[in-house]
This record gives sequence, structure tokens and C-alpha cells, in this order.
Amino acid sequence: MFIMELIKVIFLGIVEGITEWLPISSTGHMILIDEFIKLDASEAFKEMFLVVIQLGAIMAVVLLYFRKLNPFSFTKTVEEKKETLKIWYKVIVGVIPAGVAGLLFDDWLNEHLYNYWTVAVMLILYGVLFIIIENRNKAKSAGINSFSELSYSTAFYIGLFQVLSLIPGTSRSGATILGAIILGTSRYIAAEFSFFLSIPVMFGASALKLFKFGFSFTGREFLILFTGMITAFLVSVFAIRFLLAYIKKNDFKAFGWYRIILGILVIGYFLLSS
Repeated sequence: MFIMELIKVIFLGIVEGITEWLPISSTGHMILIDEFIKLDASEAFKEMFLVVIQLGAIMAVVLLYFRKLNPFSFTKTVEEKKETLKIWYKVIVGVIPAGVAGLLFDDWLNEHLYNYWTVAVMLILYGVLFIIIENRNKAKSAGINSFSELSYSTAFYIGLFQVLSLIPGTSRSGATILGAIILGTSRYIAAEFSFFLSIPVMFGASALKLFKFGFSFTGREFLILFTGMITAFLVSVFAIRFLLAYIKKNDFKAFGWYRIILGILVIGYFLLSS
């Protein structure tokens, strides 16, 4: 029976690794999948698991961007090290809004918004917004095409968009990418900055969940969590590379249509099942 639980966890890790980076809402997908694939664990553990599994996905960003984000690399010039530090300063500015909002409203959000109705509505709403924004920007050229052109004020405003992702079904990457595009960044810079913002946000969110749950794992719980994180890490490496290659030649409208279709299917399923 425990082998079956590990198979469930591997599947959840695959879903997390894909949906964390594509703008289609990882938390939303995990909540929906939990309706069909029930882990044999306490509700407190599952609530913690659905957040902390994202640490595996975040480590993929750390791996892929280690040199770019490392201000102490011996292979960088003094100027390159300064530019790297500036990226981190902008990331810090960008995570302040979501960090504050998360600390203040985490319990309320868990109690009132973690359900399939919220997920479905947010999937559809942001799917429509992606299509509208991409159509509006079709003939426009981005004004921000490098991190040196990204101002601290713009980084903060992108951070305000990230606050919206606290609502399940919104998508953290979706909210930040959409906000960044609205503010004039290229899709590539929008995606990369979204990745970088995820590092402190997800480490902070995971630490908060672990603190609330406690660190007294059983051996079984530890193995489940570790398996999910490793799976999410491996899948995330490929998902990030796919997204960066995809947006060099395509816009985000396909993800918008996916969100709309999935949201409609979710509403239809739960209406029929009730």
C-alpha cells in the first residue's frame, strides 16, 4: 500500500514541476488533483506538503541560474558582480508585498479560498486576461529588455502583482509575468524575473508551513515529502527550459486558452457531481 502512496506522490511531483513554472497555477492544480488522488495522510501534513513540495521546484531555478545569480563567482568581473547584486536588490524589493501579505493573510486564505470554486474562477479570469493583454501588446515592442533596464519601482510594482497569486488558481508565475508585461518588460525578462522572485517567496512560504506543522516527521512522512520534492526538482529543470525556449517564438495566449478550458471543465465536473 505504501508503494501506491509513493506513486501518488511522484505524480503530484510531476504536476508541481510542470505547473509551478508555466502560468497555469501549481497550487490550483494541486488542490484539484487532491480531489481525485487522496494521499493517506493527515490534513495538516497534506496542507504542508502542497507548499513545501515547491522547494524542489525552486532548487531547479537555483541550479539553472546559479552562475547568473551568484555575486561571488570567481569567473565574473567586478562590474558583473555589481550587476548581479543589483538583480538581488530588485528581487528583494519585489518580494516585500507578497511577503507581508502572506504573513498577514495566510490562515484566512487557507480557510476561505482553498477550494475548487476559487481555483476555477481564477483559472478562467486570468486566462481571459492573458489573451486580452497579449492581443493588446501584439504590435508593441517591450521597453525593458534587460535587468539593467528594470527599475526598482517597476520591480516593486511587479511584486504587487505577485500578491494576487496568494489566491489559489491565480498562478504566481502567471500573475508576475502578466504584471511585468503590462509594465513594459519583454516576455523573457518577465519570465526570468518571475523565476527569481520565486526563490525567497517559496523558501519563506515553506518555512512558514514547516514551522506551523512542526519538524517531528515520521519516517513515512519524510519519505513522502522527500520523494515529492526530488520529483518536482527533476521535472522543473525541463519545464523551465521548455518555457524559456517557447516564449522566444510564441506568446502566452495558448496558456490563456488552457486556463479557460480547464476552469470550465472544473466547474462542469463539480456541478454534475453535486
